[in-house]
Amino acid sequence: MDNNRHEEKHVEVHREERTDSGLVGATFIKYAAYIIIFFGVLWFLISYVFPMFG
Repeated sequence: MDNNRHEEKHVEVHREERTDSGLVGATFIKYAAYIIIFFGVLWFLISYVFPMFG
């Protein structure tokens, strides 16, 4: 009676496995920012915090 409900729909999903240069650039910028922040905190500790105890 309700045969239209069992109709099969074929949906094809294409995932292209390629190195997206935009994604690689964004990841590089993200990790470069992490490294710059890390060295900035390290420089702050060495320049200002460690001399207080010395």
